[in-house]
Amino acid sequence: MEMNVSKNDEQVVARKAGGLNPAVIIPILFAIGVCIYLFVLGSPGNFKDADKLGSGSVAFSSIEGKDIHPESFLGIIYKGGVIVPILITFMITVIVFSFERYFVLGKAAGKGNLDNFVVQVRSLLNQNKIDEAIEECDRQQGSVGNVVKEGLTTYKALSHDNTLNKEQKMVALNKAIEEATTLEMPMLEKNMMILSTLGTVATLIALLGTVIGMIKAFFALGSGGGTPDAAALSTGISEALINTALGIGTSAIAIILYNFFTSKIDGLTYKIDEISMSIQQSFAEFN
Repeated sequence: MEMNVSKNDEQVVARKAGGLNPAVIIPILFAIGVCIYLFVLGSPGNFKDADKLGSGSVAFSSIEGKDIHPESFLGIIYKGGVIVPILITFMITVIVFSFERYFVLGKAAGKGNLDNFVVQVRSLLNQNKIDEAIEECDRQQGSVGNVVKEGLTTYKALSHDNTLNKEQKMVALNKAIEEATTLEMPMLEKNMMILSTLGTVATLIALLGTVIGMIKAFFALGSGGGTPDAAALSTGISEALINTALGIGTSAIAIILYNFFTSKIDGLTYKIDEISMSIQQSFAEFN
């Protein structure tokens, strides 16, 4: 049986090229996160006596190092310290790659209702209408359709192959379906590891910010001797809580979205397995 190697190579390249490249996107998102921290959260308008701070950012103002008091929620977040821009980057990364996964998986689901597609293809297989089933795959234009089309194309070729016995044909058909599925899975699962990792790492980085804030709080408690510096103490505690809140929020969103997209991938995989079984049963019955 002749194999279309060049076509398979093109499919592999296309799937590898799909989706965002984390090595390029994440540094850009980090730069955006730092800018948000400095110029949005650190805007003088978010703090008391804004007219004395000048314009631009609190970090670059002439009173850097002095005690400044936020008067808005954005200013409060800014007081969370140097860990905040990292957590902001994590949050932006989760949002960006979630949108990317949403559109990629939506495209992978193809056109029309996937359940109706499965029912239609199985009905055509029961009638041994392979060409019509292949046409349905062309109209579906999704990952399920791609795998099924590869299986049906192999089905059609094997049905006219007189050099192999039935058992060998079944093995070849099963292998073709498995290879087609293997080609599709990297595109479906790409960048999912980022969401999974951030679901854990965001909490750990937030814990680091919490520890730093508590160190500052206890340092203020001890450095004051018999009279602790209440302002410095409250600043350290607030910094710890801000980092905790940002980290937990980011982690929760990442975990929820990861599980959501995983369920969608599992659904597509189940549909592929369902039709693959029908293809094998149909081949065994009519050949």
